[in-house]
Amino acid sequence: MYYDPYDLAIHADPYPVFHQLREEAPLYYNDRYDFFALSRFDDVEKGLVDHATFSSARGVILEMIKGSLTFPNGVFICEDPPVHTAHRAVLARVFTPKKMNALEPQVRALCADVLDPLVGSGRFDVIADLGAQVPMRVIGMLLGIPEEDQQAVRAHGHERTHREPGQPKDFSENDLADPTYFGDYIDWRSSHPSDDLMTDLLQAEFEDDTGTQRHLSREEVLTFVNVLASAGNETTNRLIGWTAKVLADHPGQRRELRDDRSLIPNAIEEVLRFEPPATQICRYVTREVDYYGETVPEGSAMLFLAASANRDDRAFPPDGDAFDIHRRVAHHLSFGYGIHFCLGAALARLEGRIALDEMLDRFPEWDVDVGAARLDSSAVRGWAALPVTVP
Repeated sequence: MYYDPYDLAIHADPYPVFHQLREEAPLYYNDRYDFFALSRFDDVEKGLVDHATFSSARGVILEMIKGSLTFPNGVFICEDPPVHTAHRAVLARVFTPKKMNALEPQVRALCADVLDPLVGSGRFDVIADLGAQVPMRVIGMLLGIPEEDQQAVRAHGHERTHREPGQPKDFSENDLADPTYFGDYIDWRSSHPSDDLMTDLLQAEFEDDTGTQRHLSREEVLTFVNVLASAGNETTNRLIGWTAKVLADHPGQRRELRDDRSLIPNAIEEVLRFEPPATQICRYVTREVDYYGETVPEGSAMLFLAASANRDDRAFPPDGDAFDIHRRVAHHLSFGYGIHFCLGAALARLEGRIALDEMLDRFPEWDVDVGAARLDSSAVRGWAALPVTVP
């Protein structure tokens, strides 16, 4: 039994290995890369809540933790309380489900803008023509990024997590406060406020971890925007790709969705459970902890295998490996859990739901064509290209 997040064959289909881990080695240790992994739903859920034992401050990707990286102030996904509490509170006021759901007309218009020219083409790439377009345009709209700059921003974010096939990623030169992107725009927006998220961040007042009431520093805003632009594009891009692939593999369920659109929200939850964009969530172990009669030492790296937990029959009976749009998915771990639950979850769900609805309007059926290419990334798992043929 062997689990290796860099093995290309395992990365392509990790679920047989995950099943074996859940049944035979619910606490697994990889001596080659020196990490532990938990694979059962209850263990992953409880571990993600225990931020005192499992810290985010060393990073949330294995290579970050093993590289002993430090992060600029404002990389909220790589912070622990009380700093994380203060920074998250600022963003939570902006990313409310109500505000995100109010974007539906704009998101539908963006989907129509990219899908309408494809009608009658007979073939297109779900990733290049839809997945890479809509999420970036939505986050660009929220942040006020000029449309002519959005694809460069998307490519920059992708490069941060892309790795050579089968090799760990070197994050030592990744600058999460890179002033090349957004620096000039933040400075300009400071004196030209508008009705966008960038202005909200610049004008927000909050109480920091020292108890001081203040605005975000320029570096904090710069870091926030870099993280949001990358995370908001990469994960939703993969969700759209997996939705198209999984439904191509289950045409009967796709026909049900075509005929009854009220099933779409739950179908998106099932896609998220079945093929989450992020396979694992990594943490640094701050103190000894025991699982299944074994001790995980302080200083270890722990991989919480969310994609495995989401397929656990104990949480999703009778068969977690079966895709079923009628499954009542009360709770999955694709957006994490606890204090680091994804701030963009409501937006990702909205974009996934609308993208599927608009695609079904124009293309009731599709088949994945030759040329589908998987993405090798330290942060997400999905498709780099997904050509489909349509009637």
